[in-house]
Amino acid sequence: MKTIITDVLIIGGGLAGLRTAIGAKRRGHEVIVLSLVPPKRSHSAAAQGGMQASLANVVKGQGDCEDIHFEDTVRGSDWGADQIVARMFVNTAPKAVRELAAWGTPWSRVKGGDRTVIINGQKVTITERMEAEGLIAQRDFGGTKKWRTCYVSDGTGHAMLFTTSDQAIANGIAVHERTEALSLIHDGERCYGAVVRNLITGELTAYLAKATAIATGGAGRLYRVTTNAVICEGMGHALALETGVAALGNMEAVQFHPTGIFPAGILVTEGCRGDGGLLRDVEGHRFMPDYEPEKKELASRDVVSRRMEEHIRKGMGASSRFGEHLWLDITLLGRQHIEHNLREVKEICQYFLGIDPAEKWIPVRPAQHYTMGGVRTRPTGESPYLKGLFAAGEAACWDLHGFNRLGGNSVAETVVAGMIVGERIADFCDRPENNIAAPIHLAREFVQREEAKLQALLTSSGTENAFKLCTEMQEIMTRCVGIFRTADDLQDGVSHLQRLLQKSRDIGLCGKSWGSNPELVAAYRIRRMLKLALTIAYGAYQRTESRGAHFREDFPARNDKDWLKRTLAFWPTQDTEATLPHLDYEPLEVKRMELPPGWRGYGTKNHIDHPDTQARQFEVERIRSAIQGKGGDRHQLQEALMPYLDQLPAALQGRNERLDEPLENQA
Repeated sequence: MKTIITDVLIIGGGLAGLRTAIGAKRRGHEVIVLSLVPPKRSHSAAAQGGMQASLANVVKGQGDCEDIHFEDTVRGSDWGADQIVARMFVNTAPKAVRELAAWGTPWSRVKGGDRTVIINGQKVTITERMEAEGLIAQRDFGGTKKWRTCYVSDGTGHAMLFTTSDQAIANGIAVHERTEALSLIHDGERCYGAVVRNLITGELTAYLAKATAIATGGAGRLYRVTTNAVICEGMGHALALETGVAALGNMEAVQFHPTGIFPAGILVTEGCRGDGGLLRDVEGHRFMPDYEPEKKELASRDVVSRRMEEHIRKGMGASSRFGEHLWLDITLLGRQHIEHNLREVKEICQYFLGIDPAEKWIPVRPAQHYTMGGVRTRPTGESPYLKGLFAAGEAACWDLHGFNRLGGNSVAETVVAGMIVGERIADFCDRPENNIAAPIHLAREFVQREEAKLQALLTSSGTENAFKLCTEMQEIMTRCVGIFRTADDLQDGVSHLQRLLQKSRDIGLCGKSWGSNPELVAAYRIRRMLKLALTIAYGAYQRTESRGAHFREDFPARNDKDWLKRTLAFWPTQDTEATLPHLDYEPLEVKRMELPPGWRGYGTKNHIDHPDTQARQFEVERIRSAIQGKGGDRHQLQEALMPYLDQLPAALQGRNERLDEPLENQA
């Protein structure tokens, strides 16, 4: 048995994994990163529009601060977020974007003086402050009160990933490409690493580590139409789920992006609408003001996606041989703006649609985009159920996004979580009690178990085809567990997925190669994907309310009284015939919230209050009046409402400076 021993094992080579690795490496720990693909080909490169951080550089961002970013994030989550984590995030995001700038990320910059922008479909001249010239620029995004999204044209993720990957190289971090973790090595209480397969040779290796982190991104490929890359199959989620010990949180919370190009589903950035693009129907009518007169195209993503589908249901979609869709109009932005700030969008439209978006409207329809659910962790990034297991980025549920993520908060989360979790992993490894004697016997047991599973697949005489099962699963998820959900659809979806899981135990392969064998890979992954699909569908069936991206047509109200709690999914590994996860729930404590639950600001007020909400609102107002009466500032008020700084590593606890808020005035 081949064995590799290191201090820290990071599973996933995208932004979250690389930034976590850099943090641990800088603290003196040896780190190995596992990646399915070369890191610079990770799905992080697909992020287009930008990264949210309250810098307040542009004139439309003046007055922005952590407080406003926090409130936008919590409201965007439909009060599903962990507010401690949201505070940690908004405090660290400005530090993260400035760190990336120092590393060489070529952020778009402010140019002082007059410039013409499109706001609400109209050309408007705004004047940028001369003292802001050269600072990082920001654009508007959905669900925000300020222009806060830092960007690199529309290739933000690409620029961030290349910069961070170069830093990983500079720090001497080992990246083992074309490798896949098949299972976590654990004894039910402590994680010791992973069994890893070389995708080229098929060789299995035991990687043993003090700390193991999952940073594998999302699970979009559970759906037929998704903006996610083909490698985003949720395998990191499945690694944790199949331990039978670690929990997945809020898996029913799945985001659909309003503007996937139709029919391919490839992402067209929210920056198109942030920069002034409009959504139009078959008649060319701009319909979003009819539904959301205040935020219009820049309502939260879950809201815009639902409004688009509602409008199509009313017969206002444009027809094509692939089905119905709506239009995204960015022609009003002008060719120069598109070719300078939306270059990727132009290329995508040319290559995949054969159109010039400076002249023609883009056919769009909502597509699966983001997995809010993930490996449940503490604010430190560590699993509360399996010591030594951490998670960061989209694969984690620590829980920043709750039931809906704001655009620009995900790519920000990758580096922010990497900064925080990397430090916490280093703290974990520094403690003497966390040193481990390499458990070779346990590693050998797990390697032999995975070898037996692979051998069973290769020698099976089963009749099921893994690729067909995958296609069926994607169709079921799209039809039954989509933007609109009902008990009948969800029950039907769960039943179908259970049957597919049973069928997946009878897969037969044509190719018998132990090494490079896509059919074998599809066979062992589909079983895991079906388990994840069941955690989503079954969790959605049980949650009889609507919250954020989880919308039950038969239960349209958000029900804080019964459902202000996080779903926890465990897989019963002792039962080899199990076809459903075990669900548990983790209440959110209203009495500790800085921002008690209320109306999000979209549609009609339709929520059932939690019994503690009114009392907490009175308490918040009492504290606010007391602090303001003593002349206290916003930092003192925040600390009185909900202390959180002790959750951040000491190096990240400092305050952020802005043009209108210099550090000397924050003493």
